[in-house]
Amino acid sequence: MKKQHLLALAIFASLLTWMVIPRENNFDTQSASIESPVSRVISATDGISVPENNDGLSVRAESISPERYVKQLRVRGRTQAFRHVEVRAEEAGRIVVEPITRGTRVKEGDTLCQIAIDNRGVNLQESLSRKEQAEFEYIAAQDLQVQGLQSDVVVAQLKAALESAKAAVARAELAIEKTQIVAPFDGIVETRTVEMGDLLNIGTVCASILDDTPMLLIGLVPEQDVQGLNEGSNVTGKLLTGEIVHGLVTYVARAADPISRSYRIEIEVDEKYENLRDGITAELMVDGEEIFAYRIPSSSLTLDDQGIVGVKVINSNSVVQFKNVEIVGDETNQIDPSIWVTGLSGKATLVTVGQEIVFPGQIVEPNFDWDN
Repeated sequence: MKKQHLLALAIFASLLTWMVIPRENNFDTQSASIESPVSRVISATDGISVPENNDGLSVRAESISPERYVKQLRVRGRTQAFRHVEVRAEEAGRIVVEPITRGTRVKEGDTLCQIAIDNRGVNLQESLSRKEQAEFEYIAAQDLQVQGLQSDVVVAQLKAALESAKAAVARAELAIEKTQIVAPFDGIVETRTVEMGDLLNIGTVCASILDDTPMLLIGLVPEQDVQGLNEGSNVTGKLLTGEIVHGLVTYVARAADPISRSYRIEIEVDEKYENLRDGITAELMVDGEEIFAYRIPSSSLTLDDQGIVGVKVINSNSVVQFKNVEIVGDETNQIDPSIWVTGLSGKATLVTVGQEIVFPGQIVEPNFDWDN
């Protein structure tokens, strides 16, 4: 037999002898000494980490009551000028004066473009002469009619000729007046499409005027939220530039957009906000209907076994109850952030700290002076 085989048999015999020889065992006392801590760890991890007799467990609580709360609707929108129109030529002609510069603030009636008068002045003189002649002829015919030397028909014809001459004078004066293309209202010249010497046809755009007083905020409200909106509601808008503006709802559409199924609203911004630009993205907070709600810390929200959002309250018998709530708003105050909820009734005792370690049906002791 080889040496390796002999060595293996010797090791096996030694192990077998060590296993069958009886000896004193103190393992039971050691296991007993650690049994209690192990059992405590298991009970703390497998169950709720509260004392077995959990009646009288103290939790932090707060007494809350319903308050008036105005629901706010968050709407994406943008700024838009009150009016923006293109001013067009009503008479054909050549530009003879340098048109007004873009960005200029103008008043109603200021000249934007000046067209050459050309033969319009001659036409006016001719019309005035014909009017004067028609007046003399009509007056003379009236004198003859009084003497019975002129028929009524001739007098009527001369009167018609006089009125026609007056109309021709009015048309000639209007043609000359329209050689000056003027601003229809106060605003800013946004675009200028012609230059000195350009020939304008009837309908050619001279310039566009933007009326930014007041500026509007435009938004689209989903169909499920439009019911609570009314004209005159307060609106706070935060522009993408960081500026905060306030205004009132002046228009709520009666017909939905055929594509988005949303309703257009217009908000008139207070005139104290100057130099606002058209087309800036804004986030609008629109006041809706007034309801009664509860203001609670956001940290007091919890979930039940079905994943329903709610809070835990303590009834008059000091028993914990779970109440499902609906979040209707939030406060953006960084010092005291909170949310507004509905779903509770009357005055309630809200568990604010410890709601995760108590369960419905458990008797607890509310502590309203936790910090003292």
